[in-house]
Amino acid sequence: MRLLKQLVPVVLVVFAGGAIVGAVQGSPLLTLVLGVATAALAVFVYARAVRWSERRAPVEVARKGAVAAVGRGLLIGAGMFAAVIANIAFLGGYRVDGLGSVTGAAGLFGFMAAAAVTEELMFRGILFRIVEERTGTWIALVLTGLVFGLMHLGNQHASLWGAIAIAVEAGGMLAAAYAATRTLWVPIGVHFGWNFAAAGVFGTEVSGNGATQGLLHGVTSGPALLTGGDFGPEASPYAVVFGLLLTVVFMWLARRRGNVVPLRRGATATLAQ
Repeated sequence: MRLLKQLVPVVLVVFAGGAIVGAVQGSPLLTLVLGVATAALAVFVYARAVRWSERRAPVEVARKGAVAAVGRGLLIGAGMFAAVIANIAFLGGYRVDGLGSVTGAAGLFGFMAAAAVTEELMFRGILFRIVEERTGTWIALVLTGLVFGLMHLGNQHASLWGAIAIAVEAGGMLAAAYAATRTLWVPIGVHFGWNFAAAGVFGTEVSGNGATQGLLHGVTSGPALLTGGDFGPEASPYAVVFGLLLTVVFMWLARRRGNVVPLRRGATATLAQ
């Protein structure tokens, strides 16, 4: 019941905020303001839902240290995507064909802020955290990562390989980031940094959602195996490799800090059947 008590109110904010932001996408300024407002409201609702359903302080979204944690995550996410795009460009799969749009990037900032915050609250704050309590860290990481990847099959230019890539490089990596830090601010920062770098800076597609207008007018060309095709660079093998490397690093930190929840007996019995 805790899962429903927390998930339902957050999902309501997601749908309401998504509908409003979608309705004003023709106005970058309104998209920026309403996207950030949706993100802030989602955190507030999540915190209240956790406090009500679990009778505890929602320390994973505590204000203290939030800015620094988001900043660290943002640098990791943006740096990871920059490394991916640099490797694709080195092989001739990406080039900058002039400047893009500052206003377009501003609108994407709000849109990506709302997406990063709401998705992290739902998938890492609620699903991963509660499943982890029942099964252990590794099973929760795999299961919620798969669900996160499959969710992207509904996107405009979705592909099975793209969904698998997202499950590995993002679903698993972001869960590992939460396990290592036990705060949602770091995975939120990583998620936002990755998405905004992809769309708002380099002007590439994000998760098959169509073309974007960021600070740069980026053009991808060449084999889809290299560039990710219509799904975007997230379906590139470079993204999968870098995501796996970060997952290993985060899980090493989680183990070193004693944050890995062992496999539960009930989960072991279920897997053995």
